[in-house]
Formats: sequence, structure tokens, C-alpha cells
Amino acid sequence: MRSMMRVVVGVMLLVSASVRADLPAGPGDWPGWRGAARDNVSKESGLQKSWPKEGPTLLWKAKGLGSGYSTPSIAKGVVFVIGTEKKDTEAVIALNAKDGSQIWSTPFGKTAGGYPGPRSTPTVDGQTLYAISSNGILIAAKTASGEILWQKDFKKEFGGRHGSWAFAESPLVDGDVLVCTPGGETASMVALNKKSGEVIWKSSLGEVSDLGKKAKSYGSAGYSSIIVANLQGVKQYVQFLHGGVIGVNAKTGQFLWRYDHPANGTANISTPIQVGDAIFAASGYGTGGGLAKIVKKDGKLEAEEAYFVKEMQNHHGGMVVVNGFLYGTGNGALLCVDLTNGKIAWQNKSVGKGAVTYADGHIYLRSERGPVGLVEANPKEYKETGRFDQPERSNASAWAHPVIAGGHLYLRDQDQLFCYDIKAK
Repeated sequence: MRSMMRVVVGVMLLVSASVRADLPAGPGDWPGWRGAARDNVSKESGLQKSWPKEGPTLLWKAKGLGSGYSTPSIAKGVVFVIGTEKKDTEAVIALNAKDGSQIWSTPFGKTAGGYPGPRSTPTVDGQTLYAISSNGILIAAKTASGEILWQKDFKKEFGGRHGSWAFAESPLVDGDVLVCTPGGETASMVALNKKSGEVIWKSSLGEVSDLGKKAKSYGSAGYSSIIVANLQGVKQYVQFLHGGVIGVNAKTGQFLWRYDHPANGTANISTPIQVGDAIFAASGYGTGGGLAKIVKKDGKLEAEEAYFVKEMQNHHGGMVVVNGFLYGTGNGALLCVDLTNGKIAWQNKSVGKGAVTYADGHIYLRSERGPVGLVEANPKEYKETGRFDQPERSNASAWAHPVIAGGHLYLRDQDQLFCYDIKAK
């Protein structure tokens, strides 16, 4: 039975087509959470294959961002990040990518939850950006000036609900639609007109008969961000909510399927990953990750688990897929998992638990303790080709993901943003 499962999943990886809501991105851009395609995979080449002991060259550092864990986005020579002003006010900040100097700053929300400070990454779509504060204020603003065009309040307008660590998702732009997760009883997810903020649809889990009274808590916002997926020929939005992973129809918001096994009762954070006609999702707190095949039964879609990887207890560092292998950290090690069967190809303590990004044959691993490692994306063995310690480390965990754009490596650490030159000489 297990060998048969390997064949089925393997074929799925090869023949299934996918659809992505790629943001407009020129060379050297990283316009939103996990990049233009939300997969944390950079298309850049000509990068350094190894680092000296002291690490790559530091080009500049910017100060004055305030507290927070927001990962930056980069578009057309400008870095956008969410920081904190006056300790309790969150603001979108625009910096010059050449030297880190500030261009503008726009306050728009208040800090909320444990580990106060923004978590969301701004989504840049041409001349407009979208951002969510930790207390659930969604804004659309001009990239040139920071002027707010429209805004929504998740709690007041949608009855939004979140866990102990407030709102953390990065809004998704898909064509003319903006999709986000208030987590309310009647609006677990919503689709808005990106130009006006007008509601297109609201998606509620109240229609799921076997959830019953659990629908309210199940549909509360987790800390993950939505992806676009074409599964069994149906375009849908996939999100990791408090109760589990769900798929909804992209046109109507109608609930399609759910996958509960990767969820824990504390915090579901990492963004799900599409693998052909399947979804891989994982969480920490002793849980792990699994691959669910989305299948048709009696005219409806259902999630059927192909396998579960207990060791892939991915907390909030995310995962990347390279040539059919999944890379990400569990509690204390970097893992490489064969997606055809769920077997662990290798695992290594590396620089520790952290966030991963892929570029030019390598995994960039930023440990939550601070060190940064460069590891070959090689399913045969763990091969580290560089590591360094970021200077002037704060006392906070380094939870912002590493970003690669324009031959540069960006590292956010609370009040500071570091920009390194990683181009090969």
C-alpha cells in the first residue's frame, strides 16, 4: 500500500498544473510576503556560493524602525516595512534601497497581542501597497507617498477574531481582488475590490455541517497567509486557520475542503505550500506537517492525507520546495524531505530553528537566535558553505524572514534593517 501511495503522489507532482497570483515584479524586486509567487523562491542568479568567516559585505544598515517582526518587501528601488512609532503606533515605512535612508512613514494602526509589534509584510502592487496592522487595520496606500487611499477595520467591520498574538497575515493581491482573513464568525476570509475596498464576498465556516458550534473557533484567524491554488481544476484560496487548513472557491468564497491534522491549538503560522493537486502544511508545538491530496468525491472536493512528517514541526520559519524536496526547520534542525513519500532525506542542526529562503542553488537560513547559514539545496547531503553572525543583535528573537532582492540580502532585527551584498564578484 505504501509503495502504491508513492507512485500516486509522484505522478501528481509531475503532471498537475498550478496557478499563482504572482505580483508584478521587475528584476531585483521582492514585492510581498515570500516573494512575488509566495513560495520564498528567488529567481536571481550569479550569487555567492560561499561566504568568508565574517560573512558577506554589509552595504548599509537603517535604524529607527521601532519594534516588530515585519519582513520587508522591495519594489523599484524602495524597501517597504512595517515598524513601530511611539511604542504603540504601527507605521508603514519606505526606505531607499541604495542607502537605507527614509523616504516616508505612514502610521495606521496600534500594536496588539503578545510580543507587541507588527508582523505583516506589505504587499506591493504597482503604485499601491497593502498592509495589515497587528490590531487588524487593513490599508491601501500610495507607494510614492504613503497616502492612505482606503482602509478597513477587521474587528469593527467583520467581527474579526484572532489568537493571543493578534493579526499577523500579509494580504494577498490576485488580479483586481484583495483577499485577507479577519477570522470572524461570518467572515473567516473576505475578498475585496483592491481599488475601492468594496466587499466582493465573505466566507464563513458556518455552512460546514460537521463543525457545528466549533465553526466559530475553527474559523478564527491563525497567523498564516493565503495562497492561490488550482486544485482539481478549481481555482481557490488556501489558508491555515485556527482549526486547520481550508480551501475556498476563489470566485464565491464557498467552502470546499479542510485538512485538520497539521493544526495545533496554540498557533498555526507557516504558509501552506501547493504540491500539484495537494497541499503541504505544518505547525510547531509538537505537531508536524503533512501532505493532503485534494480529490473529487461525489462532485465535492475532499482532503486525503498521503503522509505525515512528525519531525517537520515548522513553527514560523516557513518552508521552500526545490526540485521535489521540501526544506524547512523543525524544533532544532534543518530538514530535507522527499515530497514523493514524506521520507526525511537528511536533517542537521545547522544554525538552529529559523526561517528559510531559496536562491541560486542555496538555502538561506536565518536562525531565530540570529546566525545566518548558507546551505546547498542538495537532497543527498547537508553541505554548509557559509555562516555569519549579524552585528548589533537585539535581545529579541530574529523572526523576520531573510529577503533576497537585487543581489542583496536583507535582514530585519527589530529597530534595524541590514543590507548585505551577496553578488558573486
